[in-house]
Amino acid sequence: MPLKRTLDAEAIPLRRSSRTRRQLEPDQDKESQPHAATNFRRIKKADTATGAAKKPTSKETGPRDSGRPAGPTVEASLSTRDPAAAKRTDRIAAAKIGKGEIAVKENEAEELAIKNDVAAEPLAKFSATTVAAAVPEADGASRQYWLLKAEPESRFENGIDVRFSIDDLAACTEPEPWDGIRNYAARNNLRQMKKGDLAFFYHSNTKEPGIVGTMTIVQEHSPDLTAHDPATAYYDPRAAADAAAGKEPKWSVVHVEFRSKFAEPITLRDLKALGGPGQPLDKMQMLKQSRLSVSRVSATEWEHLMAVAKES
Repeated sequence: MPLKRTLDAEAIPLRRSSRTRRQLEPDQDKESQPHAATNFRRIKKADTATGAAKKPTSKETGPRDSGRPAGPTVEASLSTRDPAAAKRTDRIAAAKIGKGEIAVKENEAEELAIKNDVAAEPLAKFSATTVAAAVPEADGASRQYWLLKAEPESRFENGIDVRFSIDDLAACTEPEPWDGIRNYAARNNLRQMKKGDLAFFYHSNTKEPGIVGTMTIVQEHSPDLTAHDPATAYYDPRAAADAAAGKEPKWSVVHVEFRSKFAEPITLRDLKALGGPGQPLDKMQMLKQSRLSVSRVSATEWEHLMAVAKES
């Protein structure tokens, strides 16, 4: 049976993970760049909806407006002839202004999220799962689900073998730190995990990648101090320099415990087959962002995959 114990950030001294095993992921500093284009388009839509004045550009003088001077709109023409039409026009205008305000708020939320290095999501996309992250203890309806990747075959980083499998986790006699995450999106997911959340263990970078078992989050995020140690696999000189300057730790770690191992893995081919249009996993984050080593799993996706799996 997995070790069960109550932990806090101070209760567990820093120790090197029995694997320090994570896939090296691309730096996400560049990932924030696409948001600039997204924000520009949303601001432009908001300006259009609220009637903000702007100068016409050469691209706007083509077939759309034919270079003709602006005249009264259809809504304005109707409102001068029909009081009922005028009311409809007012409702349409109010709806457009409302949409514009929502777009502006979404834009502000994304900009603030990027500045604070957290996962940027439009306000309209916040779900019950996201709200559940504020609950101190994950249990029942508040529980969240995740997928974490590790490499079961030998690969060396900084002269250290980062191999770690579901069997290695099962052999651990104390909560295992899931360290080595050097990707902002994956780190943000780690920081949203709560004690009691469940996660799939995924074997990656192997001949037959796939989900091989499950684990439990037993301690919420704390600083990943392995990033500051040159003797570790994923030493980050910039993070070490920031720490030396008294800045907040850049990377995070959670602690996990073994929960179960599947009799047969759910392979990547299986997941892709279940992720086609209209299939149960068609919105699964891991399939949409295949290089992300820590991803969200919805409650529906979790239940479906657990029904598919055969646990030993």
